[in-house]
Amino acid sequence: MRKYFYTEYFEKEVLRKRPYIKKEWCERVLETPVKIERQEGNRYRFWAPLEELEGRYLRVVTLEDKKTIHNAFPDRRFRL
Repeated sequence: MRKYFYTEYFEKEVLRKRPYIKKEWCERVLETPVKIERQEGNRYRFWAPLEELEGRYLRVVTLEDKKTIHNAFPDRRFRL
């Protein structure tokens, strides 16, 4: 049984626009976030630094279940 799921938007748009992003990275962010924040529309933001991004933070946005990944991108403005 899969632990995480992906929206059609993520599969068709996010991975197309940002082909360097790996699903494994997104899953790692959800498993070891340094910060979690609820956003409007019943979605959640998760941040974690990744060595593969030279220590920059990857922001992963999930649906309300916190298991369906909807968006992901390097967050250049994030600070702890």
